Amino acid sequence: MASINGDYPHPVQVNGFPCRNCTDVDNAKKHIDPAHPKSGPYDVNAASDPSRKTSPGAVKASLPASLGTQIDISA
Repeated sequence: MASINGDYPHPVQVNGFPCRNCTDVDNAKKHIDPAHPKSGPYDVNAASDPSRKTSPGAVKASLPASLGTQIDISA
């Protein structure tokens, strides 16, 4: 006997969110991102959602000093 899979064969869009199952659809109808449900509606709790944490620190890029003379930025 085969088990019943609750996921849709193709994600559906609800309020701009990709939804894979009925729970995702219910959350999206309430404007809750199914990928980050702890962020709450309209991401009001996004700052305290651990699934949204990014790596600490900013990425710093170093470019050669001569780059500014090689790019024409006049418009």
